Amino acid sequence: MSLDSKIPSGPMDQKWSKHKMDSKLINPANKRKFTILVVGSGLAGGAAAATLAELGYQVKCFCYQDSPRRAHSIAAQGGINAAKNYQNDGDSVQRLFYDTVKGGDFRAREANVHRLAEVSVNIIDQCVAQGVPFAREYGGLLDNRSFGGAQVSRTFYARGQTGQQLLIGCYQALEKEIHKGGVKMYPRTEMLDVVLVDGHAKGIVVRDMTTGKIESHAGDAVILATGGYGNVFFLSTNAMGCNVTSTWRAAKRGALFANPCYTQIHPTCIPVSGDYQSKLTLMSESLRNDGRVWAPKSQEIAEKIRNGTLNPADIAEDARDYYLERKYPSFGNLAPRDISSRAAKEACDDGRGVAKSGLGVYLDFRDAIARLGEPTIRARYGNLFQMYEKIAGEDPYKRPMMIYPAVHYTMGGLWVDYNLMSNIPGLHVLGEANFSDHGANRLGASALMQGLADGYFVIPTTIANFLATQKPGIIKTDHPEFKKVEEEVAGRTNKLLSINGKRSVDSFHKQLGEVMWNKCGMARSREGLTEAIAEIPKIREEFWQNVRVPGSGDITNMELEKAGRVADFLEFAEMMCYDARDREESCGGHFRVEHQFTDADPEVQAGKTQPGEAKRHDETFCHVSAWEYKGDGAAPELHKEPLAFEAVHLAIRSYA
Repeated sequence: MSLDSKIPSGPMDQKWSKHKMDSKLINPANKRKFTILVVGSGLAGGAAAATLAELGYQVKCFCYQDSPRRAHSIAAQGGINAAKNYQNDGDSVQRLFYDTVKGGDFRAREANVHRLAEVSVNIIDQCVAQGVPFAREYGGLLDNRSFGGAQVSRTFYARGQTGQQLLIGCYQALEKEIHKGGVKMYPRTEMLDVVLVDGHAKGIVVRDMTTGKIESHAGDAVILATGGYGNVFFLSTNAMGCNVTSTWRAAKRGALFANPCYTQIHPTCIPVSGDYQSKLTLMSESLRNDGRVWAPKSQEIAEKIRNGTLNPADIAEDARDYYLERKYPSFGNLAPRDISSRAAKEACDDGRGVAKSGLGVYLDFRDAIARLGEPTIRARYGNLFQMYEKIAGEDPYKRPMMIYPAVHYTMGGLWVDYNLMSNIPGLHVLGEANFSDHGANRLGASALMQGLADGYFVIPTTIANFLATQKPGIIKTDHPEFKKVEEEVAGRTNKLLSINGKRSVDSFHKQLGEVMWNKCGMARSREGLTEAIAEIPKIREEFWQNVRVPGSGDITNMELEKAGRVADFLEFAEMMCYDARDREESCGGHFRVEHQFTDADPEVQAGKTQPGEAKRHDETFCHVSAWEYKGDGAAPELHKEPLAFEAVHLAIRSYA
């Protein structure tokens, strides 16, 4: 299969402008004839639905929540990046572009990243016009703060609830178009399959989650903006409803899944406290602006903390290891997420963890409070501190926060070209659901940036390149292909209800999550991944023989919903492990223990990097791995998109 990324020719800083000028146009009268189906109503989907409707297209928008305001975008805390250079500290589009390519460990498509950096400057103006209450300095100008992987302050924020405020702005734009009639909203509706007619995406099959009715919707193009797949690990910072279903069902229809092994571990999460937990809680990366990360220098002190016989506030300064400041002096506590996460794991593996489980380090605001005063810290992070106290039962103003890495974001997703269209004509993919912008590691505050860039500014231009080749409205739901897919969806649903086994859906999900975390998590090995590839089909086989889904399919049935999603995770996880095993290198969030720098490497001896850092193999793996589903029980087939670096030279990724 040939992968045409459709990257425009010309200099990097002119590609997007050139592409917009070369893109096809549809006149206003004709736009009204096209129907676009948007699955997902978070920042990417909501922004796309609102903007496309404002342009004149007829839009149907679907979400499984009861309101678009429930989308998981609401959970984002720390901020959104934009190269506005309001601080006059040297930022620019070029610097944001470089930081993002480097942050992704040189595994992202350059042209997409540069477009993201360009568009970022418009996003803030758009959101301010919508009334998003970004933090402001005393004089009234928008404020910025720093985030990991950057040495400039480019992150706009609304205390610790930036995602919520951005989503409210997006929601208002969406509601305006719903009121005008350009968008028809379908809440409590879950997409269960995509319908292809003559190889083109022409519709979706959905289930009404209230009545259980399965029905079809036809359109001239389909947009998936359904987020990531972090819940394949069971425990993650994602909402429990987050799933891989829409993208995986598209993959089973022929869409290529790119770089599924690229998963991000966030370094500042509240540690696991027991087997009863169903999810983990993120503490914003913005906290690392003023908080200092440390672990005790000795195992003896750590043991006393774990036993509750020593208060961390009583530990002398020279007994503390501020390991990020020690290892990465240029970036310190704002080292990128993958590097910071592995450093925390390293300290805990050394027996210096401070949680009862041994898996925890400290994020300490003692020095910041002494320097700035408690009122300033409250103004910056008050709601985050309150959230921590409610969950952990400790006052972070008086005692350091306890943190540990957890699964957070997924950089992999369906393969898309420069127009954000998958290899299936008419199927477009936005935000975290695609693979295109972050490479092997996403920098903090860049998820909101990508979602809004894709929805507000990219897809409204690029979707016309496909629609201009189509006759609007010629495919209706009476086409035989819709009936066929509806029957397949109903058959799968009925099968789940008829098994009547002895194990709960959650027990299978948790079992899968343990395999994935232990063998495809923060550290991976060929041996462990091979074991996972052997174990996952066994779990999947038992699931289809022994899962118990109570209730029926013609009412609200949360267990049925979960069962379908876990069934998809049980298939997708296998592809993810194949990808991780095939990629014989370490890069970003993909860390293979066999591929790390050692004292014997000349790069370490020359001071270019440190022992234990990720070791890429550019001569072999400087490509996007796009996997094709080949059927149940069959290994997926690999297709490669070579990555060419014209504007940023490949280099060892160093933050020292």
